[in-house]
Amino acid sequence: MARNRFPQDRGLATRMVVTAFLLGALYAVVITALLLAHVQLGLVLVIAVVLLFSQYWFSDRIALFSMNGRIVTPEEAPQLHAVVDRLCALADMPKPAVAIADVDLPNAFATGRSPKRAVVCATTGILRRLDTEELEGVLAHELSHVAHRDVAVMTVASFLGVAAGFVTRFALYSEMFGGFNRRSNNNDQGGGVAVVFVVLLFSMVIYAISFVLTRALSRYRELSADRSGALLTGRPSALASALTKVTGEMSRIPSRDLRHAEAFNAFFFAPALSQGFSISSLFSTHPSLEVRLRQLAHISQQLGQPV
Repeated sequence: MARNRFPQDRGLATRMVVTAFLLGALYAVVITALLLAHVQLGLVLVIAVVLLFSQYWFSDRIALFSMNGRIVTPEEAPQLHAVVDRLCALADMPKPAVAIADVDLPNAFATGRSPKRAVVCATTGILRRLDTEELEGVLAHELSHVAHRDVAVMTVASFLGVAAGFVTRFALYSEMFGGFNRRSNNNDQGGGVAVVFVVLLFSMVIYAISFVLTRALSRYRELSADRSGALLTGRPSALASALTKVTGEMSRIPSRDLRHAEAFNAFFFAPALSQGFSISSLFSTHPSLEVRLRQLAHISQQLGQPV
């Protein structure tokens, strides 16, 4: 990783190692169990690798296209480019591509497999609602994701869960479409049903555990990006103000638009959550607003600034 001036976060590194170990152990359990069950893994693993590679390689294009974003030049968006230029100079990092998404949802995101292929995007909604210092805090948060290669890390972290899910689902389908015929010849359809049930249950448990682990890592990465961004600008209160303003403005966005945007919460500065129950609110990619503000208040105290 190229050196930059974003502060190191040993807590983040520890959680990454622990999560990777747990996911690796989980994956080993899946592979061992299915090998013992004589399930052929080659094709399933190839499909999983291709899907994850596509997500890794084309994440910037996919995210921009999905959010109706486009790359803008300094002439088209001088204020946005000026903020990114200043922050990249402070962080001593390459400048990513700069984009604007023409949506009223107040948010920003960064994507790309490496700092040289990164894109930082702000929505027209957030550009209208934040002042320069608040926008600087948000973009410092997003540039921290770029500097720490968060897209690549989360893609790798999610691979084990995705592969495990594919393998176990393949085992289920092979039993459904192949196992019954074999067992019916032996008048043992009941045993086939039992195997299918066990494989399905196993798949659900494995996916649930990997899902929880990657979401926990995602939440800590957001806290780490808040911390790094606040320390880079030296104004944690501006980032706290942006967080409060963006979260409050979410309630003004139509629920239909929020539900559409929820699929991209892992990329966003602040999650787009519609009213009522949703999977995103139950297993959020982001810490709660209270937790994020409490951390920023603590950083302000450390810097000797008023809270």
